[in-house]
Amino acid sequence: MTARRLKLTTILLGIVLAGLALLSWTQDWFHVVVASPQGGDLPLDVAGDVAGAPLSALALASLALFGALTIAGRVFRVVLGLLQVVLGASVVLTTATAVADPVRASGSAVTTATGVDGTDSIRAIVSSVEPTAWPWLGLVAGVLAAVLGLATVLFSGAWPEATRKYSATRLVSADPTADPAAAWDSLSGGDDPTDDGPRPGGGGSGPSDPGGTR
Repeated sequence: MTARRLKLTTILLGIVLAGLALLSWTQDWFHVVVASPQGGDLPLDVAGDVAGAPLSALALASLALFGALTIAGRVFRVVLGLLQVVLGASVVLTTATAVADPVRASGSAVTTATGVDGTDSIRAIVSSVEPTAWPWLGLVAGVLAAVLGLATVLFSGAWPEATRKYSATRLVSADPTADPAAAWDSLSGGDDPTDDGPRPGGGGSGPSDPGGTR
């Protein structure tokens, strides 16, 4: 794989992983059944924006990071790669915490639906919790994102340098007639940039006296 293709593949893969984490955040993570205080069972669908609220900010930060990688120099690639490792690890921590304790992760949704607050009180009324595949997708995306950040640190030194499309220096021709801007300045000052010197038959640029001197 060439260096240019390696860079492109890394950036595209990072964008895909951040998109998967963001997609996971928008879906249902848990199906919870609680005993309603009014009697009966109350089913609740707890989405990722409740159970894993920080995931959206982490995914958007990762998207911005890979956008910056397209123009970053060698040193900043290493810095951004390390930051991507941290972001990926944070995604893993967020999703793993929710999967490990789904009742706690679903607490705000249960409180909104039933009015019951407090971790112990919520645990007492939750009858069952069924996780979906979406938090696991977020967890896998976070692991791969952290690995990709580490790969960026190790291999980004071989990436091609970003080229500048425009130069900050403007080259101007020494001949004013060849430079439109210089010609315009000359006209503004009352000079004719096309005048190469004195006209033939006269020593100066003033009008000649055809009748001679009287």
